[in-house]
Amino acid sequence: MKKIILPIISALILSFNAQGQLTNDSTKVDPSLKGQYQLLLTKSKTINGYKLVNPGRISAFWKNLSDTLSTTRKQLTNANQKLKAQEKDIADLKSQISGKESALAGTNAKINEINFLGISFAKSTYNTIVWSLIIGLAAALAFLILRSAKYMHEAKYRSNLYEEIAQEYQSYKTKANDKEKKLARELQDERNKIDELKSRG
Repeated sequence: MKKIILPIISALILSFNAQGQLTNDSTKVDPSLKGQYQLLLTKSKTINGYKLVNPGRISAFWKNLSDTLSTTRKQLTNANQKLKAQEKDIADLKSQISGKESALAGTNAKINEINFLGISFAKSTYNTIVWSLIIGLAAALAFLILRSAKYMHEAKYRSNLYEEIAQEYQSYKTKANDKEKKLARELQDERNKIDELKSRG
């Protein structure tokens, strides 16, 4: 019985000792899983090319490995949830941006559009048409002003010419009248002379 109990007690003592050593040793070396694995290998004994590892150390390493995997899985799950939430937020923001862009495009189209007599024109087209009409009307007005100035000049010239002819005719009429009166007096004088000669003869 002592032969059976003694190895069990010594194995338990070694196991508790190994856990304490792994915990104590882990504070001195790299606390990562790789560091704990290296520590496990360095603390194990080699017999005939085989490594004899203390079961307590393996249990402690397995517990640390399980804790690390559990923590990593939780972090991965949280990261995936955050990623999904961010993807949803990005999709919502993209839809809001596309809605705002379409609304902005509609507003810009309304701003750049002018209705005239029920016909829609772009502002640039409307401005081109209006300025073309203004320039055309200005050119027509300038042409009419130049043409009317030419006609006014011609009318003034004709009016001056008419006045000159009228003055010449008036002076000719006055001279003809004077000449007629003179001829009438001379004719009367000649008649008087004839009457006087008849009365003598």
